[in-house]
Amino acid sequence: MARKTKSPVTYAKMKGIVSFFTALIKERKKCSTECSLKLGTSIPVYNHMNSECFLRPAGILSDESAAAACFTNTSQELQRVSAADFNYLKVIGTGSFGRVLLAKRRENNRHYAVKVLQKHIVLKKEAEDLIMCERNVLLKTLNHPFLVRLHFSFQTKEKLYLVLDYASGGELFYHLQRERVFREPRARFYAAEIASALGYLHSLHIVYRDLKPENILLDSAGHVVLTDFGLCKEGIAGRATTRTFCGTPEYLAPEVLFQQEYDRTVDWWGLGAVLHEMLYGLPPFYSPDRMKMLGNIMYEPLVLKTGVSKSGRDLLKRLLHKDRAKRLGAKRDVAELKCHSFFSSLQWDDLVAKKIPPPFIPSLSGPDDMTNIDPAFTKLPVPDSSDVCEEAGVTFSGFSYTSNFVSL
Repeated sequence: MARKTKSPVTYAKMKGIVSFFTALIKERKKCSTECSLKLGTSIPVYNHMNSECFLRPAGILSDESAAAACFTNTSQELQRVSAADFNYLKVIGTGSFGRVLLAKRRENNRHYAVKVLQKHIVLKKEAEDLIMCERNVLLKTLNHPFLVRLHFSFQTKEKLYLVLDYASGGELFYHLQRERVFREPRARFYAAEIASALGYLHSLHIVYRDLKPENILLDSAGHVVLTDFGLCKEGIAGRATTRTFCGTPEYLAPEVLFQQEYDRTVDWWGLGAVLHEMLYGLPPFYSPDRMKMLGNIMYEPLVLKTGVSKSGRDLLKRLLHKDRAKRLGAKRDVAELKCHSFFSSLQWDDLVAKKIPPPFIPSLSGPDDMTNIDPAFTKLPVPDSSDVCEEAGVTFSGFSYTSNFVSL
């Protein structure tokens, strides 16, 4: 089933949805019959809604973010990388600010995923802090096996470039589209690797906030690669909270919809939503009617059909608990998940060391194989890359970065 092109949810639309739920909360009893309807017994065709992320309005970078934004890697003096150093082969993804391209670096013929962002769109949407946050988080997460790695970042007069690992296994979303559901061992493996990545982010006081199958990639060996850190929130340590309204509709936690303070447990709700989708073929509380679905998330109890093990259903109930204080992970974060019976067959140290064979290995003929990339992307025209002037029009101070590790 083909993915529909996503249109951005504007700030005005976001305010409208927030206003809707403000009124809904004030008149909860009156609206409950309209907005808290249960899902029908028939399962609609698997199809994600036309739902770009709700983007927060421009905010102020944390002190930690500002410091990271001013970071200058000394290796840049030894090795300067520019847009002209790559051959851009195919489009492999799209987003609110530009496209992701498969590119080959001329110096070593290595393939990368290059995220190319249009400066004028970033500035028009007042999203400079969002872009710098993503770049800063990428710098902090270089050493985890299930998080995408940043190799270089640089800019031209009109564009920003993030040069990342190319995950040739494609999006988890694409594989779910083709297979509809995963068998439980496969879903368990992916959930564990995702949990490990989220736990690592939390240890760095980062909340991810946008977990969904589109942001979960597979590498050539079949391991998870979590990507797209644009909606991350830094500085959430201990019992710290935030209340920015952002995310993707199907995966929003109740506390976000209620505009309440929330913490890192929104990520465990997100994991529960993704695990539910892997096991049942749809996100929890799903309805093709967006408002009904959001009402379901806020008010309706979780109903789990048979076909999933008792431990799997128990994990989903604990991750998708509407009270974040009672949600699995609220007290000891990822350590609580590791102790759950659903993961009892896993050795977590072996998992992080990639010693556990993935249940699915993508079929690839070479490093530029795009069999697992959605044709809806690869059929798009590759944008012109003639804008290679690096001196004029530089807008994003501190954006450029060159990694210390050697690319083989």
